[in-house]
Amino acid sequence: MRDARLLVDALRDPASVEVLDSGQWTELISIARAESLIGSLAHRVKDVRVPDRARAVLQDAIEAHDLARRQALWEADCARRALADYPRKIILMKGTAYVAANLDAGVGRSIGDLDIMVAREELPVVEAALRDAGWEWVKPDPYDDQYYRDHMHELPPLIHRERDRMIDVHHTILPLTAKPTPDAKAILHNAVRLDDGLYVMAPADMVLHSVAHLFADGDLAGGLRNLWDINLLIREFSEADDAFWIELDTHAKTHGLNNELARAMRLAFRLYATPVDDYHSGPASLADHLYVRRLLARDGYGRETRKAVRFAFYVRSHWLRMPPLMLARHLWTKWRKGGKLPK
Repeated sequence: MRDARLLVDALRDPASVEVLDSGQWTELISIARAESLIGSLAHRVKDVRVPDRARAVLQDAIEAHDLARRQALWEADCARRALADYPRKIILMKGTAYVAANLDAGVGRSIGDLDIMVAREELPVVEAALRDAGWEWVKPDPYDDQYYRDHMHELPPLIHRERDRMIDVHHTILPLTAKPTPDAKAILHNAVRLDDGLYVMAPADMVLHSVAHLFADGDLAGGLRNLWDINLLIREFSEADDAFWIELDTHAKTHGLNNELARAMRLAFRLYATPVDDYHSGPASLADHLYVRRLLARDGYGRETRKAVRFAFYVRSHWLRMPPLMLARHLWTKWRKGGKLPK
C-alpha cells in the first residue's frame, strides 16, 4: 500500500525528487498538502531540478507561507499591544514562535492560530485584556467552557470579532488530566526574551513542547509535520550549543517526559535521519512500528488510510487525557448533548 514515505524521503533527501515522474509528483504534492508540509517541501527542493508544473505549485506555496508568516507576526504584535499593561512574560508557541525567533523550523512552516502561554494565576487578567481588545469566546456551550477551565491546558479559544483570527491562551503544555505534569513555572522562568518584549521557550522546552503535543496528548494527526519540527529544532539547537543534550535531558526529567522524548528521538532518527544523541537512540520497539504506520497513513491522493490504526490512536489520545471514570462521564455527557469532544 502506498503511504506518506514519498514525502518523508523528499524532506530527508531533496535530491531524491529529481527522479520522480509526473504521477509521483502529483502524489508528493497531494500528500504534502494533506500533512501541511507543502511549504516546508517547497523550501527543501528550491535548489534541485523540479518539473516546471511542480515548480509553479511549489513557488505558490512559498509565497503563501511568506504571507502567513507576516500575518502570524502581525497577530502576535496585536496580542502584545492588547496586553501592553500586563507586566509578566507572554510566551509565543509553535509556528509563530519559530518564525518570531528566526528558527529553521519556521521556514515554510504552516501557521494556524496564535498560541501564547502565560502564568496560570494571571489567566483572568489576560483574558479580560484580550476581550477588551476585541477577542470573543468561541465555545458558547457552558459545559465545554467549564471543561476547558477545569481540565485543559488552555482557556477556551478566543476569536477576534474584526480580524477573524483565533488565539489560544495556554498556562501549561499538557491537559491537567494528563499523566505527565510539566513544570509550567520552570518553562516561564527559562523563557527567552525577543527584541519586541515577547518571549519564546528555551530551546530544550521548545523541543519538549513539540514532543509532548505529539506523543503525550494527541492522536498523531499532523504528526509528520510535528516530527519535522522536532528534527529541525534538534539539528539547530544541538549544532549551536554543545550543552544542549544535557539541558534536554534535565528538562525532560523536570517535565516528566523522558519516555516521550526517547520515542521522539527514535522516530525522528528513523524517518528523518535526525542526528540524535546516543543517549536517546535505541532499537525500535513494536510500538514504534505502530507509530510509524500511523504517521505514514496517507495514500497517493493525500487521503487518510489505515482506519483501524487511526482509531486506536484516537482512543489512546483520550485515554491519555483522562482517567477511566472521568473519560466515561465526559463521553456520556458529550453524547447526550450531541456534541464533539473538545480538542
